[in-house]
Amino acid sequence: MTMWQLLSDDGAGAAEGLALDEALMARVARDAATPRPTLRLYTYADHAALVGRYQTLDAEVDLDACAATGTAVSRRATGGGAIVMGRGQLGVALVLPAGAASFRQLIPELGGGVVEGLGRLGVRAEFGGKNDLLAGGRKIAGLGMYLDTSGALLFHTSLLVDLDIDFMLRVLRIPAAKLADKGAAAVAERVTTVSRELGRPIGMDVLRDVIAEGFAARFGITLSDDEPAESERTAATGLVVSRYANTSWLDEQHAQPDGTGSATFKSPDGLVRVFVAAQGSLVKSLQFAGDFNAVPDGLRRLEHTLRWRHLNADTMHHLVAEVRSASGT
Repeated sequence: MTMWQLLSDDGAGAAEGLALDEALMARVARDAATPRPTLRLYTYADHAALVGRYQTLDAEVDLDACAATGTAVSRRATGGGAIVMGRGQLGVALVLPAGAASFRQLIPELGGGVVEGLGRLGVRAEFGGKNDLLAGGRKIAGLGMYLDTSGALLFHTSLLVDLDIDFMLRVLRIPAAKLADKGAAAVAERVTTVSRELGRPIGMDVLRDVIAEGFAARFGITLSDDEPAESERTAATGLVVSRYANTSWLDEQHAQPDGTGSATFKSPDGLVRVFVAAQGSLVKSLQFAGDFNAVPDGLRRLEHTLRWRHLNADTMHHLVAEVRSASGT
């Protein structure tokens, strides 16, 4: 049976946590003939605001709020949206040879380890939108990937074990949520946590073990507890300076102001308002509000499905039809 390396650590700094993930890729590339994939399950120190590879830092993060709260800031090598990480969120990093599959194929394949692990707790998760895991129609994890020039692949998951929504809204810029009334309550309807789904707190070590078991079962492998090699720690220290704490990396994407707007329409169930934030031709965020007691599942799915899609009428109509068909509406 194939053996993977398992690394576990807590309290990583924003730059340091990301730097070690990238440093681990070098060994996979170096030992390409006999690769040994590495699964790292870790937490960050409270708190870290991490933007995606192709995002603009000051468009996604309130830097003044981060400074006031002592929140460290960095940019991931992987794509996806801005996130807040800390003791209440589990970071999952999987490093392995890329192979020939496309990113679209790999996201659900690699994310299957997290889905399997959550299932062992009785939490049913499914893929939604381009890079989210949903539980009960609410986001419980974000996914992202990065392929380096040597052919090594890094897969990231940010798993919400607990979440302080008010704090998240303070340090991240989430236009649609802030345009709508009752922003924190609106976000709470759209995200969930492992603790919320279980109806009780869960220890991080317990969750870490279950997620590791999920990956072992999903990929038919065994996991061997290990520590990063000294050469990997040294490489990570260098990457902190040259990249993850370097202003040239943090400021790499030039600002493109978000376009925002809203519309109101009548439905058989009452008045509905939709709030949209667009980054260029892409839907950055979308949120429905109305005089309903809870956002209908179909609308929540539509919010996830349309994120990061091009504002093209044909594409929008097609995706809306898919969601309506899947929701039976």
